[in-house]
Amino acid sequence: MFHISTLDQIKIAYIGGGSQGWARSLMSDLSIDERMSGTVALYDLDFEAAQKNEVIGNHSGNGRWRYEAVSTLKKALSAADIVIISILPGSLDDMEVDVHLPERCGIYQSVGDTVGPGGIIRGLRAVPIFAEIARAIRDYAPESWVINYTNPMSVCTRVLYKVFPGIKAIGCCHEVFGTQKLLAEMVTERLGIEVPRREDIRVNVLGINHFTWITKASYRHIDLLPIFREFSAHYGESGYELEGESWRDSVFCSAHRVAFDLFETYGAIPAAGDRHLAEFLPGPYLKQPEVWKFHLTPISFRKQDRAEKRQETERLIVQQRGVAEKASGEEGVNIIAALLGLSELVTNVNMPNQGQVSNLPIQAIVETNAFITRNRVQPILSGALPKGVEMLAARHISNQEAVADAGLTKDAGLAFQAFLNDPLVQIDRSDAEQLFNDMLQFTMQR
Repeated sequence: MFHISTLDQIKIAYIGGGSQGWARSLMSDLSIDERMSGTVALYDLDFEAAQKNEVIGNHSGNGRWRYEAVSTLKKALSAADIVIISILPGSLDDMEVDVHLPERCGIYQSVGDTVGPGGIIRGLRAVPIFAEIARAIRDYAPESWVINYTNPMSVCTRVLYKVFPGIKAIGCCHEVFGTQKLLAEMVTERLGIEVPRREDIRVNVLGINHFTWITKASYRHIDLLPIFREFSAHYGESGYELEGESWRDSVFCSAHRVAFDLFETYGAIPAAGDRHLAEFLPGPYLKQPEVWKFHLTPISFRKQDRAEKRQETERLIVQQRGVAEKASGEEGVNIIAALLGLSELVTNVNMPNQGQVSNLPIQAIVETNAFITRNRVQPILSGALPKGVEMLAARHISNQEAVADAGLTKDAGLAFQAFLNDPLVQIDRSDAEQLFNDMLQFTMQR
């Protein structure tokens, strides 16, 4: 049974505790949340990185949380109430191959961490890591709640359940939040009504991670689907940029032209960024990203960003400073508080399908809203995807299941079948086999 004695004894195990992104966001959110306190155990294969986060974490906030770098999964997980998984499966050199090697065959990817050749190979790297994590949770923290941020979200979360069926795990992604912001700005522009918070936009979410859709949306009593139809038609050609988020200035921003185009085709609102949506289906998007007003994110950018964050890490340590005390916009801390019984929350999560998406396979990892309260995450019945979207999603679910099974059984033949079945791999079989073997060989050598 999930229980803690007092709220000042919470233990969070952070797997990937040397992170300079997600871990720092958690530190920032914990530092401004006064409902909880306790210990955060930081586990990372790069123990030095975890030690640096220990120093930074212990200079953050008002001392309610104690951060401790630990050297083993057992130490991290023992007596943990909450487990957070935020890791990079492999290295940025691996990811450089994932994203850029397929370009020799004319296959371009805007992210390369979920689907496409890059997402599949990354998934194969992640499977044995997540299998080990699942076994450790089973052995040392079987009643803990597990929050996974790692991509490929669906494959990683599926492996957790395959290896430890009794696990209580959810995958969390912030892509839906951006669509809520888009709808909030639409309400202001079209109706002249200010929306205080993006959470005030109520949405019915369903699909699979990074290919998530909204079939109902409202603000107060107002049905937003008819308004979005006009909004999408108006900005379909020119695009629409969120306030302060110009696609020209950031590789992570877009003008939502891909989303508008997909809405016109399928009649539901895509609830992920254009960079992710474009990778799930063949079409013109990835061949002409500048026309569709989004970016293919090069790994050189990620390497530069990592170098800058490492410099910031050293500055914080020398100056004996913690993270900035400001909200990250993520919901991890609110989810933790709800699981501990301090609040209740409705938000989008990734979980095994128990019927919450009626026309996708049972047990597949799907993304819908869920009601979160003390020791319970109850997925909300969200109905059926439009038939056209169902057909696209089902193909990827089949691939994700194959990648999870192939990774667990080391079946390269099954992995290649998933690779060949991906919509982006529209090349001769012999070329696909050579590309797959080259990518897999690089990953196995690392």
